[in-house]
Amino acid sequence: MLSHDRVWAAIDALAERYSLSASGLARRAGLDSTAFNKSKRLSSDGRPRWPSTESLAKIIEATGASLEEFTGLVEGRVGASIAQQRSAVPLLGFAQAGAGGFFDDAGYPAGQGWDLVELPARATETSYALQVQGDSMLPLYRNGDVLIVEPDAPTRKGDRVVVKTTAGEVMAKVLDRQTVKSIVLVSLNPAHPDRDIPTREIEWVARIVWASQ
Repeated sequence: MLSHDRVWAAIDALAERYSLSASGLARRAGLDSTAFNKSKRLSSDGRPRWPSTESLAKIIEATGASLEEFTGLVEGRVGASIAQQRSAVPLLGFAQAGAGGFFDDAGYPAGQGWDLVELPARATETSYALQVQGDSMLPLYRNGDVLIVEPDAPTRKGDRVVVKTTAGEVMAKVLDRQTVKSIVLVSLNPAHPDRDIPTREIEWVARIVWASQ
């Protein structure tokens, strides 16, 4: 049965599953950090306050969860523990990712030098992790955050992606437009310029499907 308590419990469970606090989940989804605070779950007169469908859609997209997964949390059907949901994926720092030998021509992990990190499953056999270094991706991603990247995932306008150029530059941006001639990328940090890069200078593009906090 769909109830106020079950919906909010599912939001908390989704945040925990993806190693986030309720406020961290809200920030990751582009919402106010207090949007999911317990004090916001009742109105001033004590009536139940429900999260909007827009908020639910944003947290599902931000975590890379499926609607079925969230529905399972609401209905209590998803009973696997966090430990059972974890898997190990290759990990590399952004600073190292631009060097040669770590990726094949299609953008898949290759060669030596990769560590392993244990993160919630939804990672596929081709997924890998990149660790943010520095503040160039603030305010969305902070130094030390881990991004799960999926080279097989389709990309579309608005997706957060990792791009590697033929010059060895690796960057995390928001995909704005992709044509035969170029790819237009919006910077996560407003202090850094947006980019319009000729397609011939792009080595690969891979979608960010999950991020730690």
